[in-house]
Amino acid sequence: QVQLVESGGGLVQAGGSLRLSCAASGRTFSSCAMGWFRQAPGKEREFVAAISWSGGNTVYADSVKGRFTISRDHTKNTVYLQMNSLKPEDTAVYYCAADETSSWWDATSETDEYDYWGQGTQVTVSS
Repeated sequence: QVQLVESGGGLVQAGGSLRLSCAASGRTFSSCAMGWFRQAPGKEREFVAAISWSGGNTVYADSVKGRFTISRDHTKNTVYLQMNSLKPEDTAVYYCAADETSSWWDATSETDEYDYWGQGTQVTVSS
């Protein structure tokens, strides 16, 4: 079992930055690929970024590539999402997720591959 708790969301002006954190508990975290997803009002949940459990492979949605960076710290059991140059269209609830069946290089964008989800943190970008 893996429990996930997101933090770091808030209100920011367009062009600003935020760093989201996802604290994980559970003995399998170090072998889980981790992902960030988001869901805006009236829209489906969409993939944002993922990182393999080794940390050596990262994948990004085209809409955030070059602006967002995913990273992880195994010593703190935490995954981060650094978000720069934020746009109003980035406004959403952001969720982190854990994929416990991944290999050392896997970093999937497929929602169905993830086994555990956090409760989400709200990010609002004003224009």
